[in-house]
This record gives sequence, C-alpha cells and structure tokens, in this order.
Amino acid sequence: MKKVLSATLTASLAVLATECLLPKPRLRAAEAEQPWNILFCFADDWGRYASCYRGLDGRATLNDVVRTPNVDRIAREGVLFRNAFVNAPSCTPCRSSLLSGRYFFNCDRASITDGAVWDPAIPSYPLLLLDAGYTIGKSYKVWSPGTPRDAPFGGEKYAYESHGTQAQHFSIHAMPMVKNGATVAQAREKILSEVRGNFDDFLKATKPGQPWHYFFGPTTTHRSWVKGSGKILWGIDPDSLKGKMPEFLPDVPEVREDVADYLGEAEAFDAYIGVILRRLEETGQMDHTLIVISGDHGMPGVTSGKCNLYDYGVSVPLVMKVPGGKAGRIVDDLVSLPDLAPTFMEIAGVTPPAGLSGRTLMPLLKSDRSGRLDPTRDSVITGRERHVAIARDGNLPYPMRSIRTADYVYIRNFEPDRWPMGSPASVTATFAPTSEELENNTYVTYSDMDGGPTKAWLVGHRNDSAGKWYYDFAFGKRPKEELYDLRKDPDEIHNLAADPALATVKTQLAERLMKTLTDAHDPRVTGDGGKFDRPPFTGDEGQTRAGVVRGARRAQKTE
Repeated sequence: MKKVLSATLTASLAVLATECLLPKPRLRAAEAEQPWNILFCFADDWGRYASCYRGLDGRATLNDVVRTPNVDRIAREGVLFRNAFVNAPSCTPCRSSLLSGRYFFNCDRASITDGAVWDPAIPSYPLLLLDAGYTIGKSYKVWSPGTPRDAPFGGEKYAYESHGTQAQHFSIHAMPMVKNGATVAQAREKILSEVRGNFDDFLKATKPGQPWHYFFGPTTTHRSWVKGSGKILWGIDPDSLKGKMPEFLPDVPEVREDVADYLGEAEAFDAYIGVILRRLEETGQMDHTLIVISGDHGMPGVTSGKCNLYDYGVSVPLVMKVPGGKAGRIVDDLVSLPDLAPTFMEIAGVTPPAGLSGRTLMPLLKSDRSGRLDPTRDSVITGRERHVAIARDGNLPYPMRSIRTADYVYIRNFEPDRWPMGSPASVTATFAPTSEELENNTYVTYSDMDGGPTKAWLVGHRNDSAGKWYYDFAFGKRPKEELYDLRKDPDEIHNLAADPALATVKTQLAERLMKTLTDAHDPRVTGDGGKFDRPPFTGDEGQTRAGVVRGARRAQKTE
C-alpha cells in the first residue's frame, strides 16, 4: 500500500523540494512587452468530458464518444491537466472560489447557491485586472445565481451580448429550427454567428497596446436540453455509450440518450470555442493570448455528478495554452480552479491579495516536462454547503468536505442524518411524481439533483430489481466518513472507511483534511461549526417546497 503523505511535512521541506525538482522556466510573462491577453472559456455544468482525455484513464469512458476538436487543439498546442478539480461542485460557490482564488467557504454568503450575496470587500481577479489596465468583457454567465448579478465581474457593465443569448442553450434553439425546415448546418451557423458577433463587439472595444480579458461562459451544458438532440444535431448514437457508462449509472436506453444529449451540448460548446479561436487567428492575437478552457463541475441530473464530492462531481477538464510554451504536455499534478486567479494576477503583474488558497500555475506552465512536476501539489480540497434552498426542511445545507489525493478520496459528511441530494418529499414506496414532472421540475423531489430523464428513471424504478440499487446509491443517506481507493475503484462505489486494512490511510487523510480546514478558518469546523446552518445562510428566501412546486407545475401547464 502506498502511504499517504504525512500531515507533518514541514513547509520548509516542501519549499525545498519544489525548488529542487521543478524545471527551470522556459518563458516569463513579465518579460513580454505587454502582458498577455487572457481568453477564458468556462462552460456551466461541464464535467471532464472531452476527447483529449480519451484513453488517459486506462479504460472505456464517455470520452471515447464525445468529440471536441477545438478543446483538443488547445490541449495539443498547450498543456492538458489530467487532475483538475473545482473547489465546490455547485455553480455559485465554485465561481466564487474561482474569481476570488479563495476556498469557497471563505467567501461568506457567496459560499452557497440559492441566496448567494457577493461581498464587495472580497477582491476578485477580473476587477484587479481592470485596475491593472486590462479591458475586461464577458458573454453569458460569470457569477450567478447571486446578488448583485455578476458582481465580481463588475455586473452587467462589461457584458457583450447584443447579438443574442441563444448560445446559452444550443439544442433548445437549434431543434425548433430543424423542425421548421432548416438544415442542421443552418441552425448551427445561426447560433455560431451570435457567438462570433458578441466576441467581435468585445474585440472592437479593446484598445491597441492594452491587454484584455474575455470571459466566455455559455450555459449550454446546463439543464435543460431537448431529448434526442445529441443524435439529431451531433450524430451521437446513444447505443455507442453501451459499456462506457460509469458503474453507478444504469446502462439503459433512457439514461444513454440523456447522456448522449448532454455530450451533444458539450460538442456545441466546443464549436463555440472554434469560432473564437478563428477570430483570434484572423485578428493576429493568437500568439499573444493565454487560452484557458474549463468547466464549473460535473454533469447535472445524474448520480455522483453535480453537488457531489466524487470525481464525477468535482473533476473537470482544464487545458491551457501559453504563448511560447512547449506544446503537447500532460501534467499530472493535482490542481484546483482557485489556482487560476493568482495565475491571471501574475500574468497581469498584480500582487495577490491576502487570504488566497489558490497558488499560481505559472511554474507548471513554464515547464517543458510532463508528468508530476511539483511534489507539494499532491492533494486538493473540495466541499459543499447549500445548493437548492428548499432541498431540506429549514433550508438546511448538506455539509461535506473532502481531500483527494492521487490514490484516495476521503469524504467527511458532517450531518449524515440529512438527505444528501435533498429529501424524498412526495416519494414513497407506493407513490412518486410523474415522469414528466421528474424530467422537468427539479423541485418535486431530491432537489439537489437536477430534473431529467435519468432522475425520472431512477425514481420510477426504485422498487424493482433493475433499479433499486441505483436509486439507493443515488439518493440514500451516507455515513459520516467515506473512503475510496481510486486505483481499484475509479467510480467510487465501494466505501472502505470501515476497512481495518486502510485505517491508517483514513486517519492520516482525516487529520490532514481537518488541519487544512482549521488553518483556513472554515466556519464548518471553527467556532460552533453551525454558521452555515443559520440565517442569513438559511431561510432567507421565504420559500417553501409546496410553493415552489406549485409554481413550477403552473409554469409547465402554460408552456
């Protein structure tokens, strides 16, 4: 058994090891006449699904089917990070940590999704870049839901969306065009022209000799999408997913089609990136632009994905191309998206503010080697609090924290008596909402899992031999501690927390996790540990489950 790195490793030893083992830099952003432009393409609800990851896990996966040639190009011409993770697998807290470079739990009310409020006292990297002389702009989603909308990016002042927002949901807009007689190519081009027009408007707003940062954040991989769109619009046959589904998802037609449609939206995002890359080339800016592509957490509406601390919830794609960097590298270090903020600050010549948990990725980007580069990047911390406000009585969160190493995942569930994906609500042994409601109304039951065909299948088959295990695994309560051996169990099915053979591993990881959280002043483990269980983090919407469900049902009837 490979031993876990001891929590007693001293800071001085870590620094010494890093200095000795990291390669000498091959490039320096500071030496450029002008700081690099920064293009950041960041898809909502896009987990680690890109064809550049095909074969890297040593087994059949969904990456064998999805096709992302433009993401692949940046990976081929730059750096592919094999082990990149979000700090929180939920939209707003993930983006709070990304924009601030902090752990999500250090972002006060921006640590939750429903009811999030941005504290203007928290520095955000886009506004620091603005102060440093950058032109900033964005299209589509940056920070939401939350109040004020997109506050860490300066609100709507820097939005470039005059050509439309159909790119937010590709299939929802493309499928009606096809139904009404347009070809798939025509429907695709109409939406791609919107992406091109919005980006062109931003480029026109930039000034010669002034660096820029463009945040491109479409939500097309976020629910919902149109059934069958993956095959019709992108040629993804659901049957091509047979034998490639993760172990926790039933390999049945309904679920395969759901996943195929999601992968189609990922291919749409890739097509958007292609439009932007071509404009960079046409305007002569490709060689002076840092290009970063990633997503904010795993797949929505499925087991172990969004709102979970398993790899399918927190592992995301990350490819980066730096001007002058060596092409075709694969970096195995464990990195976290809060690392991007100090990276962008270094490029812009901005001194990082106090309180950051992220560390600049520039030493990894400057290298000319692949593999493990920095021995101190041997773990990442993830966590979650509240997602949907009404998921549990009292608007309570489901608090979790995790430490993930190369070999193991250790998860601490602080309130195991609560329902991890929200309460069953109206689901009983003999009754459940209709399939239509489960597909289209997230709030009718288990509200921390988005509505969709997979959720409908799980609930609909909860009592039969084909579905009971999948249902219980997706929605059942979880023990206080979870431990998974990623080498033997990559889908994180078998909890080994009670295995005597791994007692030392569990203890070391638990101690290391709690020390990190304590040192970072995580409110979940400091004071009385109940900050997130009280107002303003709970009960601030004035919502009830019944009211939300009734409203959603009325909306369905009028559509």
